[in-house]
Amino acid sequence: MVPRLGVVYFAPDATVLDPADAVPAFLFIVRQGGVLGLNPGDEDRAAPRFRVGPGECFPLGAIIAQRPVTSRYRAVGDTFCFRLPAADLPELLERSGPFREFAARRLGSLLAQSRSHSHADHAIEIARQPFDRPVRDLLERVPVTCAPGTTVRAALASMQRERVGSVLVTTETGGAAGIFTLRDLRDRVALAGYSIDQAIDGVMTADPVTIPADAMAFDAALVMARHGFHHVVIVEGDRAIGILAESDLFALQRVGLTALSAAIRTAASVERLTTVSGEVRHLSHRLLAQGVPAEQLTRIVSTLNDRLTVRVVELEARSAGIGLNEFCWLALGSEGRHEQTFATDQDNGIIFPDPPGAGFDAVRERLLPFARRVNQALAACGFPLCKGDIMAGNPRWCLGVSEWRRQFSGWMDQPDAGALLHSTIFFDFRALGGATELGQQLREWLSGQTRSRDVYLRFMADNALRNEPPLARLRDFALATHDGRPDTLDLKINGAALFVDGARILSLATGDDHTGTAERLRAAAQARKLVPAEVEGWIDAFHFIQSLRLTHQRSQIESGANADNYLAPDTLNALDRRILKEALRQARKLQERLRLDYRL
Repeated sequence: MVPRLGVVYFAPDATVLDPADAVPAFLFIVRQGGVLGLNPGDEDRAAPRFRVGPGECFPLGAIIAQRPVTSRYRAVGDTFCFRLPAADLPELLERSGPFREFAARRLGSLLAQSRSHSHADHAIEIARQPFDRPVRDLLERVPVTCAPGTTVRAALASMQRERVGSVLVTTETGGAAGIFTLRDLRDRVALAGYSIDQAIDGVMTADPVTIPADAMAFDAALVMARHGFHHVVIVEGDRAIGILAESDLFALQRVGLTALSAAIRTAASVERLTTVSGEVRHLSHRLLAQGVPAEQLTRIVSTLNDRLTVRVVELEARSAGIGLNEFCWLALGSEGRHEQTFATDQDNGIIFPDPPGAGFDAVRERLLPFARRVNQALAACGFPLCKGDIMAGNPRWCLGVSEWRRQFSGWMDQPDAGALLHSTIFFDFRALGGATELGQQLREWLSGQTRSRDVYLRFMADNALRNEPPLARLRDFALATHDGRPDTLDLKINGAALFVDGARILSLATGDDHTGTAERLRAAAQARKLVPAEVEGWIDAFHFIQSLRLTHQRSQIESGANADNYLAPDTLNALDRRILKEALRQARKLQERLRLDYRL
């Protein structure tokens, strides 16, 4: 690196980089002096966004993302910087492990930026139906106002009396001089020790963002998403006519989790559940658009799907005259891991108590018609039948306790290709409905068995390592043709599965009872004394890939196409491409852990 460095001097207060410039041509390392990062146009030296001192570098994020900087960089005093041509950065990242690790740690902030941009884009996507109304139609009351100079105490009294969370500070002509909210009360008054007997001018947000009354609701959503605001002021000409809160805006399409859960719980028929399942999908799409992280979103979707499945099981069991204590319904695969996306089919099974004598077939004959009706009902609710027939309606997966134990033991004793394939689905089972203690007892038994199955786990690790991250030597990614779509990545098989498979092996080796990928990795980190920061890097990478899957599938559904996992990296922006590449490198590190543990 050293022979390629140059040295540059910046005079005090000189602008080093500006958002109006092109993509930075150099990576700077401060040798002497310092650099402040300021909001564009901000001359207030007391409130810089950040400071870069000797030994620190900038602007790594902008160069990686191939975009202009978002802050204005200004020299503090006489400043000397080393500078490395940006064109040399890829080679430096490739050849230097320590620098690559340093750059990887920056991905946390880059990911936050990516999500911010994504949320702003999604704000446009949710602009349908109620969101295509003018914002004036959303105002239910005239705003609570006060004049400049009003005390905070008086303003709070008005807010309490009118039962509102904000007050608009208006000029003599009715214009918006400022806005004061309950958030300001917390941050600028209570925590800052500002007297409520002083003027509101000192704690209000002056010159608030405004939008015209004839703007569409999605315009307001876009402004809030892009800037992180929770309120915008609605104006007609120069006169403020109301305040629109984020909660008011998204209440247009929000269906509460509690309401959906209640609707599922009280549904009296499968037909009613098919309607509710559509509402669950709409809710999940909106939550994605509103920026709910992938881990929480998949958990919410899986939880609601769990409840819907349990209700289907209850209704069909009642119709068949079968008691819920006669069996346990098992969720397998991604549902068992709480990691369902928008393109998930059914994977389920049944476990029942061992009958006296050899009456397994008699019990199976009683349960299978009911199980097949459940499978068909779930298909009507939007969960396609499994193409591999891994469903409770298949006699192979409707088994007694001892039969399931023999099945798992057989896979572990003879780990052929079929056994390893089934391991990726069945070892993630979770007790869902009915006599759930049967499933929990099977899980406890299995956890005790896998700890001593080193040979089997080694076969599993060897099989997992054959699925290498699709990283190319000369290009970013090793692409292929999937289902007639050239130059794509399979985000499920060659992305998420890399982490899912690795986490499963680590979990089975320690006898951990978790089924979710993130929970398994965290538990393995504790049990094996792994470096927490390294494991969190794996988890962040997994969730980023999951987020890409959800966004990709949602876009396909909105366009009327069938949802899949085949993503063309060229459709991503430069930032997301870079993060995806680093996420796959994190998968490679997880695989290196398996290779080390099992000497492969």
